[in-house]
Formats: sequence, structure tokens, C-alpha cells
Amino acid sequence: DIVMDLDVTLEELYSGNFVEVVRYKPVAKPAKGTRKCNCRTEMVTQQLGPGRFQMTQQQVCDDCPNVKMVPEEKLLEIEIEPGMRDGQEYPFVAEGEPHIDGEPGDLRFKIKQQKHRRFERKGDDLYTNVTISLKDALVGFEMDIQHLDGHMVHVVRDKITWPGARMRKPGEGMPNYENNNVKGQLFITFDIDFPKGTLTEEEKEALIKILKQDSKQVVYNGLQASMFA
Repeated sequence: DIVMDLDVTLEELYSGNFVEVVRYKPVAKPAKGTRKCNCRTEMVTQQLGPGRFQMTQQQVCDDCPNVKMVPEEKLLEIEIEPGMRDGQEYPFVAEGEPHIDGEPGDLRFKIKQQKHRRFERKGDDLYTNVTISLKDALVGFEMDIQHLDGHMVHVVRDKITWPGARMRKPGEGMPNYENNNVKGQLFITFDIDFPKGTLTEEEKEALIKILKQDSKQVVYNGLQASMFA
């Protein structure tokens, strides 16, 4: 058998695609002469004398027509089905390495999902990050995220968005391989782009009045915060 990695984009795993691969496969062709084949080990009994026998192993072969291996070009079409997963295999039976005295092996393509600049896949769910301005985080915003097949996912936030806030969009993840009518979820995590520069005293006073917050600093173990809640 032969196992080959096949690099596939996340877009292809979402919508599906057909990929053509050229395979140069050795094929047995008739040649002049004969060759030893079907070799096997048999037990041979020899008489050494009255009542004395000896058993030995002996290799016995048949004579078969001679063959030579000639490479032939063959076009294989691989169907990338929606929802296929990283590491999943697509087999071509008897398209592996030939065996002169037996059946050829299989050729199996292993799906290798390429990294994506906007989305991360976990199972049937997709994850992405969106960076917004501090103004958007405080007053709300609307935006569209272009999905893997080009359709737009509309996002609306009409409340304050804090750093690390996460939004869930059901049905906007990857299609399920067993049932393409079922899709996972899209999780959007928001990062805040804080403005650079220095505020004047008047601006600071104005912010204090708008935010209506007291000064607060809390030190805690963020990795195990739930243990002490």
C-alpha cells in the first residue's frame, strides 16, 4: 500500500471539490523468456539406508512467462467531500505498488488540512477573532464576516463588548461529514484595540463622568480563578 498526504484548504473541506492527481504507476508487461515464480518450500524425504530416512527443506519454483515493469501515466480524480476531516483517508483500491506474483496494494490519500488565516477548525466548529476599536466596544457596532464559501455572516453588538467576549453563531460552522445538512457553530472572540496617546485632564474627567466607575484593581490567579470564586 501507498499512503500520500493531500494538502486541502479549509474552503475545499467546507464546500467540497474535485482534485485531479497524475499517478505514474508501474505496470507489468510481457517480456522475453521465463522467470521463477510461485516459489515455495517443500519437505523432501531421502532414504539414507535400510530404515534410515532424512527429511530436508527444498525450495520449489514454477516457470512463468517473464514480465517487465513499465511506468504508465494515469489520471486519478479525488472527491473532497464537504465536512471531511484532517487525517481522513480516500482510498483507490489496487492503485498502489504492483506485485508480480500477487494483487497490487492500495493507494490511499490522507487529507492534510492547511492552516487558515481567519478560521480555526475544531471538530465541526469554527473559531475566529475580531479586533474592534474601543469606541465600537463601548457603543456597539455592526459588521459582516466573509465565510469560507463567500456568504456573509452578519454580526450585531448593541451592548458593551469586553476584551475576550465571545459570540456564538449556530449553523455557521463546518458541515457534518455524515450529514451535510447539519453544521457546527461559529465562535467569534473579540479583541479591543485601545487608542494610543495621552488624554488631557479634561478628557479624563469627561470619561470618569460617562463611565460612572470607581477605581478597581483585583489580583487573582487567572488560570484557576474558578477554584476561588
